[in-house]
Amino acid sequence: MNVMHKTVAMLEAWWAKHHVHLAPEPAGERTGLVGERYAGDDDARPFTLVAVGDSMVAGCGVETQEDGLIPDLARGVADVLERPVRWSTHGRLGATMRRVRYRLLPEVDGKPDLLVLCAGSNDIMAQRSVREWSDDLAATLDEAKALADDIVVYSCGQLYNSPSLGATLRRYLEGRIDEQTEASKRICAERGVIYLDMTHEDVKADDAQFYASDHFHPGRFGYRYMADRSVELLHDHLLSIKG
Repeated sequence: MNVMHKTVAMLEAWWAKHHVHLAPEPAGERTGLVGERYAGDDDARPFTLVAVGDSMVAGCGVETQEDGLIPDLARGVADVLERPVRWSTHGRLGATMRRVRYRLLPEVDGKPDLLVLCAGSNDIMAQRSVREWSDDLAATLDEAKALADDIVVYSCGQLYNSPSLGATLRRYLEGRIDEQTEASKRICAERGVIYLDMTHEDVKADDAQFYASDHFHPGRFGYRYMADRSVELLHDHLLSIKG
């Protein structure tokens, strides 16, 4: 990107910072139980799914927590496992991976069956380098592995498709996201952790229905579509857990 395009991208970023009003964290309980119909007579313990991360985990973009990404993901996991799933979230609007490591991950109690980490978009917007991102992700995963045997890491969101951002800024962000994604893939592979590259998946982010009223976060349709695609990508791994 040449000097002129970088200048335009910076101006578009300034405009977005002062004019884009992000959807707040929705009301509602940040824990729940889904798939109750799969409960058997033996009253087995529900599968536990805990998610830690940014606004995607917090459900920004919908009216209630139960319409967010993680409850939708839990419903899909319950259908594959044919087992009730108890989900809980520890998410904050604006959270970077460093905040996930120091502030949110310590909130996790017990040993979840599946731990989901979701951050990256705010690291991109905060202009954190790939080296800084890599150090934070690696350290977070090393600590997370003491909490859960199965970990899934989500890539950052598709910022380059956000209709609230200018075209030049979106092109710049796409390049930064590509760099972050490659680093994340390598770090997750080194630690035997599942990485979901949702930023390059066709999750209909160019569909007018995808986004919430802030034109930045997914809405109810967007979260449902992302959850369904996530379950498809995790299907074989979930079956291996089911046994």
